[in-house]
Amino acid sequence: MAGPGTAQERLDLIATLIARELVAEVCSIYVRRAGDVLELFATEGLRTDAVHATRLMVGEGLVGFVAAQAMPVALADAQAHPLFAYRPETGEERYSSLMGVPIVRGGRVLGVLVIQNQTQRNYGEEEIEILETTAMVLAEMVVGGDILNLDAARNDGETAALPQRLEGVPLSPGLTMGVALVHRRRVAIERMLSDDPELEKERVRLALDALHIQLDEALERPEISAAGEHRDVLETFRMFADDRGWMRRIHEAIGLGFSAEAAVQRVQEDTRMRMAQANTALLRERLLDFEELTNRLLRQLVDDDDDAMQLPENAILVARSLGPAELLNYEPGVLRAVILEEGSANAHATIVARAMGIPLIGRLNGLLSRIETGDEVLVDAENGVVYLRPGDEVTANFELALAARGERLEAYRSLRDSPAVTQDGTQITLLLNAGLLADTNHLKETGAEGIGLYRTEIPFMMRESYPDVATQAAFYARVIEDVGDKPVVFRTLDIGGDKALPYLQGGAEENPAMGWRATRIALDRPAMMRHQLRALITACRERELSVMFPMIAQVSELDAARRLLDMELERAVGLGLAVPAHIRVGVMLEVPALAMQFENLLPRIDFLSVGSNDLVQFLFASDRGNPRLEGRYDVLAPAVLNFLKKIADSCRDSGTQLTVCGEMAGDPVAAMALLGLGYERLSMSAVGVGPVKAMVRSLSLNDLVGYQARLLHSSAPSIRRHLRGFARDHGVEV
Repeated sequence: MAGPGTAQERLDLIATLIARELVAEVCSIYVRRAGDVLELFATEGLRTDAVHATRLMVGEGLVGFVAAQAMPVALADAQAHPLFAYRPETGEERYSSLMGVPIVRGGRVLGVLVIQNQTQRNYGEEEIEILETTAMVLAEMVVGGDILNLDAARNDGETAALPQRLEGVPLSPGLTMGVALVHRRRVAIERMLSDDPELEKERVRLALDALHIQLDEALERPEISAAGEHRDVLETFRMFADDRGWMRRIHEAIGLGFSAEAAVQRVQEDTRMRMAQANTALLRERLLDFEELTNRLLRQLVDDDDDAMQLPENAILVARSLGPAELLNYEPGVLRAVILEEGSANAHATIVARAMGIPLIGRLNGLLSRIETGDEVLVDAENGVVYLRPGDEVTANFELALAARGERLEAYRSLRDSPAVTQDGTQITLLLNAGLLADTNHLKETGAEGIGLYRTEIPFMMRESYPDVATQAAFYARVIEDVGDKPVVFRTLDIGGDKALPYLQGGAEENPAMGWRATRIALDRPAMMRHQLRALITACRERELSVMFPMIAQVSELDAARRLLDMELERAVGLGLAVPAHIRVGVMLEVPALAMQFENLLPRIDFLSVGSNDLVQFLFASDRGNPRLEGRYDVLAPAVLNFLKKIADSCRDSGTQLTVCGEMAGDPVAAMALLGLGYERLSMSAVGVGPVKAMVRSLSLNDLVGYQARLLHSSAPSIRRHLRGFARDHGVEV
């Protein structure tokens, strides 16, 4: 790699050396170019005129399969495999067996390294490992820039400098503008090999000690030192640095002759490839944790100081994904926002970003191929939109939106202590949805009257093992303390589906949203629910306890859950323990079938909460996570509103307290429709309270009821346009 000659001459020599040392008739090196094309860059054994002429798409043939899956392939009879793609210009028809491994750097497949033999050769695990190690070293030459100008590998490189608009998923709200900073993760490694393994192991030990100190200092930062889920995430992350299996694999790599930093990188790539096919959010989060730890350890080993402290004050951090502690590399107030190619609502980095008040947008497809450090960026994390290199007109309009948003926020803040009462005197109760301890701070900021939905599953998702009763009770007691004398409704664990726990695996499901989740799991694992109920009873001693069971489809499921609650109450009384002064039991209505059982259901419960997200999904048999169905069905369809009206009428007649706690409640137009149906309790995220209160206070409910009643008989797919028109004509703020 460091020898004389051009890059092509050195690459040709490397192919010859690999073929000779592995006793193969052929060694071929494919490099990935723009447009997901794998181009033959060097070969020993195939026809030389095929070099730079033979090309395969990623996913095409066995070579393309290796690149697409980022996994090795070893076949004794490759030509008999259905994925084998014959290229006559290469002259490879003489060769039977094939072994290919991906050339990987920084989680990106840069190419494929292949050897072939004429005879049917069964390649062993050791030979595969040797070729993978060689590919890892070869990756350093590819990223060095001699072989391939990295700008040529950029997708859409020809249009990269043009203004662009990207849509993603808003994960932490906000509206801001600034300058892009592409997150630097790759650490340059100059020394790959070492003949002193004991020295390299000592270097790893010293670097790990320094890493521990770095993480401990980060945990003491004022903005994250307070208790909460974000701190649980970071403390769990700190524990990963002591993982013995991780260190054992690093020591094994050092024993093979790698330097300390090369050994760490080898384990990083191996872990990344093994977990790349992970189909659960939990495993992907664990991979991010180990990615960040590895990069921090590498920086300690190569004495690579992070340059985050030198950032401009208007930096917009750009990355594929982030580990939980990476945001702590930056001084408070330096980052205006974060935009990611990946990311999810419950990702560890998202939780930390919310706690730090940093706007965040995720799932921006193709982001990194379209942006460079220094590009101007406008971030609308309210709607999940990013503008790259905007023109003057777009920037001017965005600045107006920023100013208008500031005015609106100030107006909403001025309503904090004002009652949510309509123009004609109807009192509306506005509550918060919460899942983090930090969310309770929004009660005072917004003037909300309590917490209508506390999602108890999020703390469970942040842990490696099931929290014991004492841990749960302490957490719930903290929530109650923070809420004060305001009411809070605790929803029991709504896990399963896309909310996986590391210690509870239910296996793959075709329709996880309608599968083994929530109360269905709890009734199959009654000890789990009993422990949670025991903790809630302990935390709410001599206070009111409101507990809500999710995903109830039949009254018998409620009865079974209620029996577990009664058993825990009897246990506490039998032990002479204090119990809640009053207990209220409710269910979340998400399954439409439950609405057909009100005659038996309503006498058994104290309150009912409509989970509009799942309810509408099930009403239309429409997966709300499917992008092809996005926007096809509106919550303001007459079918939905008529269904919701029947629910409201039944609860009013029976005297059952009724709340809506889905996203519908936080949308001013949809919330207005709910008021017109008879709903008077709405629970929403903190950002929705101000806009919904402004709508309530400007609305004459009597005028709306008569107008909306006529619309419910419409065959239109949505009455949203009509309701907006009503709001405009009647001066309702939506």
